[in-house]
Amino acid sequence: MIKPGTITEGKPKVTDIISFMDEKEFLKKAAGIESKSEHPLAKAIVKKAKEEEIVYEEIEEFKAIPGKGVTGKINGKNFYAGSESFIQENEVNTENENSDKLQKQGKTVLYFAENKELIGIIAVADVIKRTSNLAVSQLKNRKIETIMITGDNETVANYIAKEANINTVVAEVLPQDKAKEVKNLQNDKHKVAFIGDGINDSPALAQADVGIAIGSGTDIALDSADVVLMKNDLQDSVTAIDLSKEVIKNIKQNLFWAFFYNIIGIPIACGLLYPTFGIRLNPMIGAAAMSLSSVCVVSNALRLRNFKPRNKKEVKTKMDTITIQIEGMMCNHCKMAVENALKSVEGITNVDVSLENKTATIETNKKVESDTIKEAIEKAGYKVI
Repeated sequence: MIKPGTITEGKPKVTDIISFMDEKEFLKKAAGIESKSEHPLAKAIVKKAKEEEIVYEEIEEFKAIPGKGVTGKINGKNFYAGSESFIQENEVNTENENSDKLQKQGKTVLYFAENKELIGIIAVADVIKRTSNLAVSQLKNRKIETIMITGDNETVANYIAKEANINTVVAEVLPQDKAKEVKNLQNDKHKVAFIGDGINDSPALAQADVGIAIGSGTDIALDSADVVLMKNDLQDSVTAIDLSKEVIKNIKQNLFWAFFYNIIGIPIACGLLYPTFGIRLNPMIGAAAMSLSSVCVVSNALRLRNFKPRNKKEVKTKMDTITIQIEGMMCNHCKMAVENALKSVEGITNVDVSLENKTATIETNKKVESDTIKEAIEKAGYKVI
């Protein structure tokens, strides 16, 4: 089981702001509400406010509800921020025609309410790591079924899963229920490895047969895991599996040769063959032979130093980079429009748009026709030079 945070870059950005009041005033309040939260999405909103040079007031009586959202007070007024269901629980009407559209683009939609009135919506998106879908494919090649588990909306979860080449998704799961989902799989006689990085992942990491934590994760996640990946790269989990198999194979080889050696050597050393065949072993030779067996076992174990990840070679052959010159981009809105248009093209795994150079650099994991790329950009209202 994999958490989306290990699939994406882990650097979410604000992509859309829908405000039902002055936009700067709304962003000021939204940043204030999220200022005490440790969640990556909250940090993205605070970062956006700082980029816009907006000074926000910190929230009082702050309370975070895991998997749902946050509440608190600013200037004596009650504020709520979080998922649609959480806002609805607080008797706020969340109906908005743009929400479904944003979720279908793979963006996480956060709702903000002041008292009982919806004041705005912010969409936040994270870029999928260029190696994630390759890592998932490599796991499939090793006969390992991959499941993505997340607290996100089902539409958003399915979008991310499709981008990462994952077939099975368990969405809208509360943090405390992740461990239950792992246990359900174990009850069905499955061996489960869970890959996570957050505080809320620690129960699931502990429950899994093998807990794998990303090195950039929280301390409690690292403490709960059996394996810690030093880099924030899902492909290293494939490397860890391959290395584990090589270690087990090496152990079995060492046990075989140790038993084989002792089954032959011990009877000779004890003199059991002397009465019948007149064969006996000088103690000095026996001691030297025993030392030689240890040398053989250690030498065989040291072969693991030559282990090289097979999956790392596949990245170089499957990733292509293309730079496109684009005419008509004038502002950050244009930049985001081009990014979203290119990300919607199947096969494009990463997009970097430069407003200054008027270029878009894309990375693909399979052949993408130039006409398809050109059509996507022109549909967004821009021209390929």
